[in-house]
Amino acid sequence: MQRTIIKNAKLLLPQGVMKNGFLICSDGKIVGLGEGECSVSPEDLVIDAAYNYVSPGFIDMHTHGAGGYDFMDATLEAYLGAAEMHAKHGTTALLPTTLTSTNEELFHTFEVYTNAKQQNKKGAAFLGLHLEGPYFALSQKGAQDPKYLRNPSPEEYMEILNATNDIVRWSLAPELDGAMEFGRELTSRNILPSIAHTDAIYEEAIQAFDAGFTHITHMYSCMSSITRRNAYRYAGVVEAAYMIDDMTVEIIADGVHLPKSLLQFVYKFKGADKIALVTDSMRGAGMPDGPSILGSLEGGQSVIIEDGVAKLPDRTAFAGSVATADRLVRTMVQLAEVPLPEAVQMITATPARILKIDDRKGFLSVGMDADIVIFDEDINVRSTIIAGNIIHNI
Repeated sequence: MQRTIIKNAKLLLPQGVMKNGFLICSDGKIVGLGEGECSVSPEDLVIDAAYNYVSPGFIDMHTHGAGGYDFMDATLEAYLGAAEMHAKHGTTALLPTTLTSTNEELFHTFEVYTNAKQQNKKGAAFLGLHLEGPYFALSQKGAQDPKYLRNPSPEEYMEILNATNDIVRWSLAPELDGAMEFGRELTSRNILPSIAHTDAIYEEAIQAFDAGFTHITHMYSCMSSITRRNAYRYAGVVEAAYMIDDMTVEIIADGVHLPKSLLQFVYKFKGADKIALVTDSMRGAGMPDGPSILGSLEGGQSVIIEDGVAKLPDRTAFAGSVATADRLVRTMVQLAEVPLPEAVQMITATPARILKIDDRKGFLSVGMDADIVIFDEDINVRSTIIAGNIIHNI
């Protein structure tokens, strides 16, 4: 079987940077790596990394689309098109993410996802579905359509859960009536319950963590901090994120949703092993500025893309990110001044561990999936390799 060999590489390994390394891939796996010269046979496919960085493929555990496509379009073209655009920016695996919608739209999305997963050959691999909503606090709706927001009921969510085996993550507000029971049901099915769009106080966040809510969706966006109720102060989800050592968080590191000071604050107090970088991107990722739509083409909301972010038309709130994975890493390194290996860890090893796939993804080591990205000093992606296949190459 033909091998793919990457030579003259700065390998980003768990133990540090190997400055003159090589990587050998075969049958979709990493089968060897080392420093210096590597013996090559005529049958091998050789990639000269030209002393650029070689890292594990980027894993985006929260994205709604890219390249003019949204997963809520619920078409094969949208799924494949968004995955292809993300792959051009170094993402080798992702979680297609839904928005609040009708259950009919949701069930149709499940059918399309099954088909897209089988036909996806040129884009970032699909790891499973992330459902965002509809069980959110109205006061923290953000850009989610308020007419779909409600409390979780067993009759409804059991029907949804029994309709597919592809859900791996579900974001919701834990303070809603029935949310704790729902979280325990998700945990029993090995689905990650994630705290999101919430007005929970600290004590409710603690209770949620004990019920399996071990992750926080887009930290600081649409969530409670210190509040006053009847003259008394209460800590919120933001404070709980820092107080609970084992709570993991994700941040939209586009440099817009969170400024430099907050990016550095999260990094300082949570650390690279508890932070996942996510795009939370809508269809405008990789596209020029101008009018766009958040959600499906038929039922979505009009938004405007400017200043590197999507905004509601009245510009009162952000309406999603237009970031790609390479931009996240670039922002953490160049704006937040985080060392490159740790910035890469936050979009490789850490999300892999959160999603419990770190036995095969997130690291460059023998036996791991051959999901690889090559990028230069400015984190411009030169090549994206998925399961040993070159998907994108400059």
